Amino acid sequence: MNLARLRPELIATMALGLPMIGSHVARMAIGVTDTVMVGWYGVEALAALVLASSLFMLLFLLGGGYSIGGSGLIAGARARGDDVEVRRVTRMALWLSILHGLIMAPLMWWSGKILILLGQDPQLSILAQDYLRIMMPAMPLVLAGMVINSYLSALGRPNAVMWITLAGVPLNVLLNWMFIFGNLGAPDLGVAGSAIASLTVNAVQLAGLLAYALWLPEARRYRLMQRFWRPDWPFFFSVLRLGLPIGLAVVAEVALFAGSNVMMGWIGTTELAAHGIALQITSIAFMVHLGLSNAATIRAGEAFGRRDFDALRRVAAAVILLSLTFAAVVIVIFVLWPESLVRLYLDEANPASGAILTVAVGLMIWAAMFQIADAMQVILQGLLRGVQDTRVPLYLAFVGYWAVGLTTSYLCAFTFGMGAPGLWVGLLAGLTVAAGLMYWRFYHGLARGGWTRQVAAG
Repeated sequence: MNLARLRPELIATMALGLPMIGSHVARMAIGVTDTVMVGWYGVEALAALVLASSLFMLLFLLGGGYSIGGSGLIAGARARGDDVEVRRVTRMALWLSILHGLIMAPLMWWSGKILILLGQDPQLSILAQDYLRIMMPAMPLVLAGMVINSYLSALGRPNAVMWITLAGVPLNVLLNWMFIFGNLGAPDLGVAGSAIASLTVNAVQLAGLLAYALWLPEARRYRLMQRFWRPDWPFFFSVLRLGLPIGLAVVAEVALFAGSNVMMGWIGTTELAAHGIALQITSIAFMVHLGLSNAATIRAGEAFGRRDFDALRRVAAAVILLSLTFAAVVIVIFVLWPESLVRLYLDEANPASGAILTVAVGLMIWAAMFQIADAMQVILQGLLRGVQDTRVPLYLAFVGYWAVGLTTSYLCAFTFGMGAPGLWVGLLAGLTVAAGLMYWRFYHGLARGGWTRQVAAG
């Protein structure tokens, strides 16, 4: 596609995507500060945090599809000028997010037994359970916050979301410093202190986002909280049908990484700590692609709402070009400076740091290898969500992440004796297959008129 013709879409995608990237990076920064500061506290606490945060993220993302799918529906409704649908979609996405948080609470309460059944060290499992029990109220708070994020971003206000999210980072650092290490008269709670900090920050961020959404003059016509307690079953089930497959697809991807955490725990505590560091570094880079993917969902949703399929092609070309460019930069950084990145997470005075550093640096090479595949699979999923295609991508996700990824990880790590690097071979294989399948699904739909027929059927 001609670059000059693509330039307006590149500019529009960047204008929407950059604040969304900033929001994701800020949100990720909270997790990074948790990992860094708990890592300073001790290796055992860090390994427990890796297990706990992996399970929390798995349960959270299962319910995250309502906000992701909602953003596309809201964008399409705005493109058609349907204010009532904007309100109905957002309200029911909030309902579903709160309901999901309540359903997940028992799994978090008894998470220690679940982790032990998965073969994890009992001591680490109890520490992880302490973290997750404190974080139970955070689940509906975070999910509701994601819905408001999507609502504001679809309304063209991603900058506000970014600044409110960024404000939580220094607060999280302060509260971690207090409750992990016992400063300013607070108790020394270790990994449990990190949970108290995260819960508090999530509550403050939701309050800020909701207050802004209700204050925003141009959004008042949507009357977001009008009769919030009243059910709206048609849109409840509409958001459920669209959002649940998205959540399951995201969980399939995250399960690939969470499964690698579990299997890495079978190998050893040092390897698990190194694996957690390498994954978190990779996740920071992934936030850029995730932000672009969210922007792609909104831009594709707007084009789809207008029935403008030429614009949809331009949206896809622009967001893929931006994502691939950033992936190339990340590959260079991961290959040239892996040790410098890993050292940021380690206390050099800790005797175990040297062994963790060695393992983590080796894993960073594999992280560089799967950057392009990881970028493409999330971008293409964002485009597919924009055209409200979520069911088939769910099946494709299971094939790529589970049938290929997890199977390859186990075989390479244990059957073929590759150990920790073998798990990352599986990550590379799963992401590559998923990216290829998602690419085929989206462009096959464009070439064969699938999205046109979907509009007619709808």
